[in-house]
Amino acid sequence: MIVKKRPVWIPVVTGFIRKNGLVLVGQRPEGHSLAGQWEFPGGKIEIGESPQFALKRELREELGIEADIGDLRLAHTHAFGDRGILILFFDVKFWKGEPKSQHHNELKWIDPKELTQLEIPEANRKILHILQDLLKT
Repeated sequence: MIVKKRPVWIPVVTGFIRKNGLVLVGQRPEGHSLAGQWEFPGGKIEIGESPQFALKRELREELGIEADIGDLRLAHTHAFGDRGILILFFDVKFWKGEPKSQHHNELKWIDPKELTQLEIPEANRKILHILQDLLKT
C-alpha cells in the first residue's frame, strides 16, 4: 500500500496599506527566502491566531504601526516547492504611527502600476492583474 504524504500548507497574511493613491511595499532582507524581492507587508499566521490578529502582529513587528485590519480582499494559493502557500490579502485602512522598516531592507510607497517593474514573488506576479485591480478600489 502506498501512503500518500499530505501536503504542508503555510498560511500567510498580507496587507494593502495605501495612502494618497500609493501602496506600501517592502524589500525582503538578505538571508531570507526571496531576498531582494518586493512584497506587501505581512507574514505567517501562528497557531492559535486569527488571520486578522496575525496581520496586526506582523505589521507591529515589521513596521512599528498599530493597524486596524479591514476586509479580506483576496485569498490565493501558490506552490512553493513541495509546500503550499495560502495567502490572505487584507485592506489596512487605518493605522497609528509612521511605517518604519524593522524587517525589510527598504520600504517605499509606489503607484500600483509600478508593481510590473519590480521584482516581486511569483505568488504575486501570477495574479498581478487581480492585485492591481483590487488596489484601484
